[in-house]
Amino acid sequence: MQTAVAISRETNSIQAADHLAKELTSKIAAPAAIVLFAAPSYDHVRLLKRLHDQTGAVIVGASSAGEFANNEQGDGWATALALGGDDIHVSARCGRRISIDPAGAAQELVAGFTGVRDMRPGYRNALVMTDALAGHADQLVDELTLLTSGQYQFFGGGAGDNANFRKTVVFCGTEVLSDAVAALEIISEKPIGVGVSHGWKPASKAFRVTEANGMKLVSLNGLPAAEVFQAYATETCQTLDPAAPIAFFLHNIVGIDTANGHKLRVPLAILDDGALLCAAEVPQDSIVRIMRINQQSTVQAAEAAADAALQALGGHRPQAALFFDCVATRLRLGQAFTRELAAVRDRLGSVDLTGCNTHGQIARAEGQFQGFHNCTAVVCLLPA
Repeated sequence: MQTAVAISRETNSIQAADHLAKELTSKIAAPAAIVLFAAPSYDHVRLLKRLHDQTGAVIVGASSAGEFANNEQGDGWATALALGGDDIHVSARCGRRISIDPAGAAQELVAGFTGVRDMRPGYRNALVMTDALAGHADQLVDELTLLTSGQYQFFGGGAGDNANFRKTVVFCGTEVLSDAVAALEIISEKPIGVGVSHGWKPASKAFRVTEANGMKLVSLNGLPAAEVFQAYATETCQTLDPAAPIAFFLHNIVGIDTANGHKLRVPLAILDDGALLCAAEVPQDSIVRIMRINQQSTVQAAEAAADAALQALGGHRPQAALFFDCVATRLRLGQAFTRELAAVRDRLGSVDLTGCNTHGQIARAEGQFQGFHNCTAVVCLLPA
């Protein structure tokens, strides 16, 4: 497998594409695929077309909420990972209308997977980027797992727009799509390592979700969800301003009890009826807790994800890494987010690293069945 990483601070879409193409093709003359993350400020249509024209590569990716590569990190940039080599097969596919028919979107996606029909040997993987604002991300990952008979591992995240939560897009070839999911299928001779960790701990008693409607968490223990969070804020001497709750929600999120720990959901807003609008669905009748974290635990979680990804490589040497973490993590840590990135790089050594902050993270791999996450570090390692 051949890999190359590039990042561009150019704000002009054509110039950014030219910069990325020059950097990538200096290392891989004819890349088979490019994974692209680009800030919402770009003209994505022009960026993708120019990058494809310059490289000839299949492109998959998404709008992002903070970008990084190796020692560079910021927002308003574009970053890319190129793949090539005779020991991998790659293909791009998209599924549409997630908000209306998530099962149909998953079927459309998997219909293009070569490894489902062709029983060639190899490890089956897919980078999956979804428009998380369309909802149903958990169901989407579940459907993908069923349709591929559990033979694929999935990693990726939700497209971002710097936490504005207004419009996010995914990239498939030269198409820029909303209400859609895009995937890069990767069939490789060596395993791809995926690690997941979040570091959040329960800070409240357990509550039952007595009413939920999609991404609206309506009531807990029969009380309006906002009232429960307001009472918790008072008990813990914190301030929760209903008109501007993000400062509180960055440090106090929802943890859903599962057999393998807690699946996280970030509240985004308090609605007029006392419900919480969350970044992803909270299941009706689930048991949840309010969760807390500190900076040290965040860094340790990223290190744990990197360690798990290294172990999943099965002894093979890592060559490049994709790293995803939540935009909420970047906003909560501020400048200290560089500590998290540095910790991952230290764990991985000299391998090229790129990725972005996302609106939710995807991980469905060996021993990891939770699917769609918030505020969770996901590390994917490509073998040398």
